[in-house]
Amino acid sequence: MLLDLHTHSVKSDDGRAKVENYCKWIRKKALPLDGFVLTEHRQFDSESDYRDLEDQYGLVILKASEVESDFGHVLVFGVNEDLEAAIDFTDVRLPIGDVLEASNKAGAFAAPCHPGRKRVGLFSHYEQRGEVDGVHTVEVLNGGSIPGEDELSVQMASKYNYKGFGGSDSHVVSRIGLCATNFPDQKINDIGDLVSALEGGNFEAISLREPSSN
Repeated sequence: MLLDLHTHSVKSDDGRAKVENYCKWIRKKALPLDGFVLTEHRQFDSESDYRDLEDQYGLVILKASEVESDFGHVLVFGVNEDLEAAIDFTDVRLPIGDVLEASNKAGAFAAPCHPGRKRVGLFSHYEQRGEVDGVHTVEVLNGGSIPGEDELSVQMASKYNYKGFGGSDSHVVSRIGLCATNFPDQKINDIGDLVSALEGGNFEAISLREPSSN
């Protein structure tokens, strides 16, 4: 399965995409995505139900979160009530150790995103403060990256032997699917399946960007 693990809808403060419009775009452009994960900023959207859209468009639509830590932004898959009680999703300076530990205890999967980005990326903090225990997976391909950021992410992930996944980090409809994650020979129907697949480690980051004309 090919999933975009990092997207934002109008539920995020800076998101401008409606979920149904993502679905329409995927089908209109014949993108090879089997689904996508909504990772809204500093919150978990426990209210929205996208099952009708899943059925209508034949896509898997899952929900996760993007939280902000003292070592940059972190995607958290498998958010549940235990995790929501353990950490304050609205805190923009969450200790990353707390995020990783609480996620692990709650059965969730936490992984830093766009780690090669300045200020909000994990590796920019490594330069000053050293490696974080408990990190094992990072987003190495991000559709919102500027030149050099993904290259740094890939380089540093290799240095620290981290697994790498991909996501578009889309905030508008036309950006979905620029980067994604391939899960070979796996069927992912719900967030539990996704957490298990991520924990299993059998996945790879994929770029679906059009080649540069330069």
